[in-house]
Amino acid sequence: MREPVDLRRQRILAAIEARGSARVTDLASELQVSVVTVRRDVEELAREGRLRRGHGVVRSTLPAQEFPARNLPGGELGEFSPQSPPDGDAVAVVVPERHSYLYEALHGARSVLEAAGRRIALHIAPHVAGAERPLVERALVDGAAGLLLAPRWRTRADEEADQDWLAALDVPAVLMERRPWPGSALHAMDSVCSDHDYGARLAVEHLVGLGHRRFVFATREDSPTARTLRSAFARIAEEHPLVEAAAWTLSTPDAGPGGPCPDATPADLYARLRAVGATAAVLHGDVDALMLVHQLADNGVRVPEDCSVVAYDDVVAGLGTTPLTAVAPPKAEVGRAAAELLLQRLGAPRGAPAPVVRRTELLPTLTVRGSTRVLMVNRA
Repeated sequence: MREPVDLRRQRILAAIEARGSARVTDLASELQVSVVTVRRDVEELAREGRLRRGHGVVRSTLPAQEFPARNLPGGELGEFSPQSPPDGDAVAVVVPERHSYLYEALHGARSVLEAAGRRIALHIAPHVAGAERPLVERALVDGAAGLLLAPRWRTRADEEADQDWLAALDVPAVLMERRPWPGSALHAMDSVCSDHDYGARLAVEHLVGLGHRRFVFATREDSPTARTLRSAFARIAEEHPLVEAAAWTLSTPDAGPGGPCPDATPADLYARLRAVGATAAVLHGDVDALMLVHQLADNGVRVPEDCSVVAYDDVVAGLGTTPLTAVAPPKAEVGRAAAELLLQRLGAPRGAPAPVVRRTELLPTLTVRGSTRVLMVNRA
């Protein structure tokens, strides 16, 4: 005997209100009816304002915090545990491959999302232009309720290429460690970042306080963080009354957006130090910094006796033969703050006024280790 339409729709509503969301295909399987039938029911329920539709997923009209935090009694629609929600309750996280810095932010986000009963659907973007968009589209088809994004954006052109589709997202999304270009279509997008300008100043002020006046800054040039740091160091060196001279170089030959840089040779840091008479260096990031310290040793430059060194990132800076003084952006805190902001967006009641966009910046910290010391030579 065919199930009455009203009863079937009530079962659909019960399932969605218990889970928060579910895929149309899953509902069809559980109810043992066709996808077309469920889609027709969902369309009618959505017209009545009792459900929300989107990308093959049906969502409840209840705020996220009102979803029952319990198992449903065993029945035809199965059981639901808040530790293992369906895809429609998941948050998709998109980060670049082989990026230990952002993986720490991911772990911070995970602690917040799992405590809220949200599953993380992790997507790793390969190092090619435009890799994030198909991953986001796939996540939305799978029913992701919200997004945490860290596009690689090696260049400003990469960011501009992503503006239109990111601005058109129809689910809440928060950028991690990415500052959209002022005035761009993404400038009014929620974001949580480290204040890298403050971190750069921490490094310089620490070294200036030790008596150093001449610097070399070695940074990468293939990420938004790297470009922000390079700009900050250049501005600080120009404006600081106690900085006498400064030079910049790539921290590794493959650190530029176009691939290997012919101007960055293994002895480049040593050559730059000699050219400006530098007694201190700030190196980004940790792995490159540790390798550059070894290069200095090969050229007879001792750290910290001949040159004080500060690393920027502090993921593995303390593990070197000479543990490196390092600036540590609040990586895990960035992830936690981004996840908390996303949960607020997901929990907003339907029909509520558009929220005020937030651009949150968290301050890095400095950890002093054995790679910096007071300058022992009096300068005339």
